Amino acid sequence: MQQAMAKIRLLLLDVDGILTDGRIQYDERGGEIKSFDVKDGHGLKLLQRAGIQVGIITGRSSSIVQRRASELGIEILYQNAKDKLLPYGEILRLHGFKEDQIAYMGDDLVDLPILMRVGFSATVADAVTEVQERVDYVASRPGGRGAVREVCDMLLKQAGGWEAVTDRYFKSGEPA
Repeated sequence: MQQAMAKIRLLLLDVDGILTDGRIQYDERGGEIKSFDVKDGHGLKLLQRAGIQVGIITGRSSSIVQRRASELGIEILYQNAKDKLLPYGEILRLHGFKEDQIAYMGDDLVDLPILMRVGFSATVADAVTEVQERVDYVASRPGGRGAVREVCDMLLKQAGGWEAVTDRYFKSGEPA
């Protein structure tokens, strides 16, 4: 597994159930509300600092997801993807990645076609059983509650980039 993780140059993510807890809430005006874990976001920024790109492929469409992607500097964003293999194939073609250079986190059956193709596949603790049985790694945390951060940290540590991107936090007296 360490060899596979060392090749990763792009982490692709589903949103609902991965970056969020999978619940959809509406306000009284019908607007959608989503919650994101800031630790997950920081993990994604650490990956980017290490030269690993981040992308999103989600089956739903939401201005909230667009905003979160923008906040995190995520440029590869596909929303309303009913067949996730279509944007996945486009990412391979447009960005020149090979499948063994991609990691993917998904939590439901719709994610399996990509999960079974990539170099490293991961899911959350509360993913459906069929996904948990077929991925390389099941995070100890549920979606929207630090599972993405867990995978980011693991990728960085296994690929040897952890020290380079976190060293500044451990030096006393220096601002992060």
